[in-house]
Amino acid sequence: MTVSTSPYTLPFSWYVDEDVLRRERARIFARSWQYAGRAEQVAEPGSFLTVDVGGVPVLVARDQDGELRAFINVCRHRGAVLTEGAGARATIQCHYHAWTYALDGSLRTAPRSEREPGFEKADWSLRPASVDTWGPFLFVSPDADAAPLAEHLADLPSLLARDIDVDGLTFHSRVEFGANANWKVVVENFLECYHCATAHPSFSAQVDVHPDRYLLEAHPTFAAQYCASRSTGERGQFHLVYPNTGINVFPGPPNLSIGPIAPSGTSRTERYLDYFFAPDVGEEWLREFFEFDDQVGREDTALVESVHRGMASGVLEQGRLLLNAEPLLAAFQGWVAERLDAA
Repeated sequence: MTVSTSPYTLPFSWYVDEDVLRRERARIFARSWQYAGRAEQVAEPGSFLTVDVGGVPVLVARDQDGELRAFINVCRHRGAVLTEGAGARATIQCHYHAWTYALDGSLRTAPRSEREPGFEKADWSLRPASVDTWGPFLFVSPDADAAPLAEHLADLPSLLARDIDVDGLTFHSRVEFGANANWKVVVENFLECYHCATAHPSFSAQVDVHPDRYLLEAHPTFAAQYCASRSTGERGQFHLVYPNTGINVFPGPPNLSIGPIAPSGTSRTERYLDYFFAPDVGEEWLREFFEFDDQVGREDTALVESVHRGMASGVLEQGRLLLNAEPLLAAFQGWVAERLDAA
């Protein structure tokens, strides 16, 4: 990856243009690893879950032989999304015309296909995708030929292991939320703490946000931020796995939240975070933590929605970054531009 050294932002038009979003879905989301849920959700034969990966429906299933598989969650007949949610079943049947697939993706039955000369069920299996796990986390890529997940994560697991054992965490809950802003605006807000002293007084009171101590690292496939508690010195980490998986580890008892930042149109971003904690974390600390996290989240929502409204006004062509304070933002924008400019 070529890290951008340009002090200028992407064109503001890229945040509101439908054609740009179409290219992002084809060249970024359809080719990238993204967080999809908890590995335990598909641990048993017959279990499945569905996920929207930046606009690409994906189905993950553990087949009857125990093999973890992923497919594009679209019927090969007329293109209906096959199924929703999660659970357990022996087959996947399309709700439109009852084409039925085994959990290995093969087409088992297609009503009236026996009347169709030359119809071969083997030619109409589900389109494969890629799936893998890291600790308790499940990742998917719509690209069946994606490079291994471990290669994309690179040094991230070892960096996180400095402060937390992901295998020692227990799932607590999922929180869903969103913002009326382009997904890139939300990602870019996540990638810098330049705004923290101004916009996050409660966060800045607890976390040392001084630029010499709130550290930033750009990596080829992810961006890393490191911080420490003002009062205890306990360490925290925040990561973005390109293109859109956010990971948060706040200073304090073992905790981690993870989830995607996904476009739902040019002007809307849908998010969720799966929260994991050590089994012995106290209820009072959890209550205070969720109140604090919700406050910071609401502050960020107001910020990104303000940015999107300004960009969408059309009066400015682009902005000017401060590379010392926003190097991860510049790196992310360079990563996006490189893929959108590719033939």
